[in-house]
Amino acid sequence: MKKDFTEIVFILDKSGSMAGLESDTIGGYNAMMVKQKKNGSQAAVSTVLFDQESKVLHDRLPLDEVPEMTAQDYQVGGCTALLDAFGSAIRHISNIHKYARTEDRPDKTIFVITTDGMENASRQYSYQRVKEMVEHQKEKYGWEFIFLGANIDAVSEAAKFGVSEDRAANYHSDGIGTQLNYEVVGEAISAYRSVGSLDEECLSRIKADYKERRK
Repeated sequence: MKKDFTEIVFILDKSGSMAGLESDTIGGYNAMMVKQKKNGSQAAVSTVLFDQESKVLHDRLPLDEVPEMTAQDYQVGGCTALLDAFGSAIRHISNIHKYARTEDRPDKTIFVITTDGMENASRQYSYQRVKEMVEHQKEKYGWEFIFLGANIDAVSEAAKFGVSEDRAANYHSDGIGTQLNYEVVGEAISAYRSVGSLDEECLSRIKADYKERRK
């Protein structure tokens, strides 16, 4: 394993229901990446944007080479093929790790998935297949997964594909909620890169905001 080297994978919803949140998403993502670049350890970043299809924006770019996301990159529309985006990303990263030299393989891997609607368009992957893949990577290689969902029961949805309750949170699909997501996720990734584990309360601020503003 290559020590102090983190594989970071973002799987971000860009379906039609995200309309109106483009600037918050782009701004939140870019601000998070600026902070990540200040961390001294190495990282490879992949960013997958999905509607009914997946668009790979970055494929394992060295962290310091990741460009800013632009409005041209993040254009919303279409349905929500979350399982296909998720399953394809796991397969891609796991294959790279499988065939990489041991000394080149990251010692830490984390996926961050955000969506603001129900899965409704996947054709290649089922919940069961993705769950098997997630559980395999967690148990054998210690991969971490964070799932953030709006307008759905995020904890229940995450459980369908093997993401534990303390790694899942509901959020409000608005400017405040979106920006808070990236702030908290950035903090969680920074901690993970430093110590190799996620705190059980790493999403507590998102959960608290959702609870408070749901009243």
